[in-house]
Amino acid sequence: MSRILVVDDEEGIREFVAETLELSGHDVTRADDAEAAAAQLARHGFDLVITDLSMPGRGGMSLLHQIKAEQPDVEVIVLTAHGSVDTAVEAMRAGAFEFLQKPVGSPAQLRLVASRALERRALLAVKAQAAPAAEPDETLTWGAPAMAPVVEALRKVAATQATVLLLGESGTGKEVAARALHRLSERAGGPFVAVNAAALTETLLESELFGHEKGAFTGATAQRRGRIELAQGGTFFLDEVGELRADLQAKLLRVLQERRFERLGGARTLEADARWVAATNRDLRAMIAAGTFREDLYHRLAVFPIRLPPLRERREDIPPLAAHLLRRIGDELGRPGLSLAAAARARIEVAPWPGNVRELRNVLERAAILSESRTIEERHLWLEPAPAAAAPVAGGGGGTGAGAATAGGGTTTAGRLPSVPLAELERQAIEQMLADTGGNKKEAAARLGIGVRTLYEKLKRYEEEDAAS
Repeated sequence: MSRILVVDDEEGIREFVAETLELSGHDVTRADDAEAAAAQLARHGFDLVITDLSMPGRGGMSLLHQIKAEQPDVEVIVLTAHGSVDTAVEAMRAGAFEFLQKPVGSPAQLRLVASRALERRALLAVKAQAAPAAEPDETLTWGAPAMAPVVEALRKVAATQATVLLLGESGTGKEVAARALHRLSERAGGPFVAVNAAALTETLLESELFGHEKGAFTGATAQRRGRIELAQGGTFFLDEVGELRADLQAKLLRVLQERRFERLGGARTLEADARWVAATNRDLRAMIAAGTFREDLYHRLAVFPIRLPPLRERREDIPPLAAHLLRRIGDELGRPGLSLAAAARARIEVAPWPGNVRELRNVLERAAILSESRTIEERHLWLEPAPAAAAPVAGGGGGTGAGAATAGGGTTTAGRLPSVPLAELERQAIEQMLADTGGNKKEAAARLGIGVRTLYEKLKRYEEEDAAS
């Protein structure tokens, strides 16, 4: 539902415009002059303003200039007296979307112009988002029985507006599930906006979520709409919700309760008309017991929890998923037609995959680089040694394959760890991954299955240890 402000000193015209738009399902606020309109704009967020240009006291042109200076994303339609073509042209140059001549005799014309203005605002909102990440693999499952309850749960909850909490290990496809939910819902025609709470610094995350006004903080040189606002009419997906700091948890709780929020540095209350989906790989109940996650926020998020099983519990999906990933990898490397030899296929079917889909993709990409042909052999596969709790199923095979170098220069066989402290192994793995990704910390964190913030904290700790030694 869009919020529209109608401004006109003539009550008959003001009521006609407002009632026509209310009958189309819009939330309409009325103002009888420019000063009253400015007061409404200072307190609330609007998608569209329809204003008369000729009013006693402050005119509509002044109001138009104020709106475009302070809230450039708000669309404006101006009402002009018959024959005031020059004034209408001036208003268009100042940023008005369209003008309508008074008297506005056709409700259909009014609804059409308002609809076009709102559509333009929605399109500009999508374009205003930061450059999107590479499009994820959209297929949720290829028929694994363990995924049947997930698919059924998504289908049922999609018909409602309930908030959904997706649970599962890192790399199990929680964003893919969120996108599937969006496609199945009544909001499929609206935007799908995703934010990873672990991928941004605490300072940037708050601005990314709520947006900010010009001058809200050093460097805020222009107004910026937040991701919650950009998700208007669609679905907002908050990944790694367990990484939120305490004050952001409180702010998020308020948005979920009241469906309203303010931009940083702003006083205008904005509507949060979006379907909420959150995800985490952490045990939120344990975090509640430890005092690091709000229980009231948990209950707001976990209205409809869905657990995504790890890849090792849906092995039927592994061969078709691997073929799908290889097609994408082949396209990226300029080597279409990549496929797995029988022995390689058998190997991946029984591997434990503690890193789930993300790990499978990394293994296949590494193997594709090592292979000099379009057929990937078992020797090209290098799988991390399996933790004791996630040992491979019987018949899993041994050997680490080509390129299985440990940090420190040696090699090791599958299931046998070098005699090095666990903390040192972790550090070696991080340093090796940074080397493999050319120092790209975001990519390294993704491949390691940890948050970017966690990676930065570990690197900072390593620096302090080195400085102290």
